[in-house]
Amino acid sequence: MPSKKALIRRPSPRLAEGLVTHIERSPVDPALALQQWDGYVQALMAHGWEPFEVEPAHDCPDSVFIEDTVVIHRNVALITRPGADSRKPETAAVEEAVARLGCSINWVWAPGTLDGGDVLKVGETIYVGRGGRTNAAGVQQLRAAFEPLGARVVAVPVSKVLHLKSAVTALPDGTVIGHPPLVDDPAVFPHFLPVPEESGAHVVLLGGGKLLMAASAPKSAELFASLGYEPVPVDISEFEKLEGCVTCLSVRLRDLYA
Repeated sequence: MPSKKALIRRPSPRLAEGLVTHIERSPVDPALALQQWDGYVQALMAHGWEPFEVEPAHDCPDSVFIEDTVVIHRNVALITRPGADSRKPETAAVEEAVARLGCSINWVWAPGTLDGGDVLKVGETIYVGRGGRTNAAGVQQLRAAFEPLGARVVAVPVSKVLHLKSAVTALPDGTVIGHPPLVDDPAVFPHFLPVPEESGAHVVLLGGGKLLMAASAPKSAELFASLGYEPVPVDISEFEKLEGCVTCLSVRLRDLYA
């Protein structure tokens, strides 16, 4: 079986100019961010994920947040049309990369907008946040791309945070986790577990019950450990200043090998 791959993209030298929408801007240290990014990539590698580095986009401050540029289900890659105009140039090199990996390519077309950070896959259910960066036409095009593959697409409201996955992600057993003040409607999810910290709502499933998560959420890490999971903390403080989280910094291609 081929190794699991993770699309990653090196931070732009202009990272500090990245967009912020729901938080106050604070200074970003690009050199520290690069160190943290290296640590994040090392954590993926240590748990069996082979990094696949997409060509950097030095003129796109937010390009390190590669998750927003593509959504992959089974072998189909849906190239997004980001909701922020400054991010639209980020998708071309990502499209080239996933094509090299053998994905079938679909696209979101105008007037649709879709950010990958608004898409949460839980088994065969795909939740998509409709809010600031993803519009109704984007949701419709996501549904058209993935429902023929057997997915069930569920649109959910997002108004309190940048992306759906800024508010919620999911544990290996399908339980959706979130920090309640930032979740528009927890009742949308059949199984919802509140977590005590905002950054505790973000996990990347590394396999074997291991959860990649931000070091800024120690109480949430304790909660997950009490449930039998193994937290793998990484420091991503510079990316958190730009509303980034652990999910934003990679696209995991496990579905290609399912």
